[in-house]
Amino acid sequence: MSFLIGENLTGGYGGADILKGCTIGVEKGEIAVIVGPNGAGKSTAMKAMLGMLKLNGGSVKLGGEDITSISPQARVAKGMAFVPQTGNVFTGMSVEENLEMGAFLRDDDISGTMEQVFELFPILKEKRAQSAGELSGGQRQQVAVGRALMTRPAVLMLDEPTAGVSPIVMDELFDRILEVRETGVAILMVEQNARQALEIADHGYVLVTGENRFTDTGEALLDNPQVRKSFLGG
Repeated sequence: MSFLIGENLTGGYGGADILKGCTIGVEKGEIAVIVGPNGAGKSTAMKAMLGMLKLNGGSVKLGGEDITSISPQARVAKGMAFVPQTGNVFTGMSVEENLEMGAFLRDDDISGTMEQVFELFPILKEKRAQSAGELSGGQRQQVAVGRALMTRPAVLMLDEPTAGVSPIVMDELFDRILEVRETGVAILMVEQNARQALEIADHGYVLVTGENRFTDTGEALLDNPQVRKSFLGG
């Protein structure tokens, strides 16, 4: 069983279910990627894992514990961190203040964790006193991921981390995500850039209309002719 797993997830935002029995999981020290066409339920599945969506069926477990009925805040306290696609930094605060906000649940010395974030994202150390609202899109994403890491999470959840950034910045962000994986963190990621995401993924989930269409290793999905034809442009 995966460290974080959502099994037979069924639910939506009222009306018809968007998720129709899909299963998503990720192990510590691995990257799992959710891909699929627009409207497939990718971000909805992520929100269901975090408790931001009322389920009509299925369950979510973290480290073997059923967390289906607890709040998103309680899940964060148990080691889950979430970086939304947009609105993920406090633009009126400095880079350093943003990172400090990420440690709001902690009552210990956070300086060591902040130095780790600065080692991972050197540009943030350089711009630590600068307003986050003055940064480029790629630098803001680094702030958002860094702030999530300040909680010292067991699971890092990223919703479209490379949306709207250049290919060069996307490659850099993926490199940093690989470095985070090496620390033993479980990383669950929704990504529109399916081919590039599957190249770094240990496991991949292709969702279509809220259901698992394909589930395999990232490498196997890249080699699957049906996946390549339907979702990767051939």
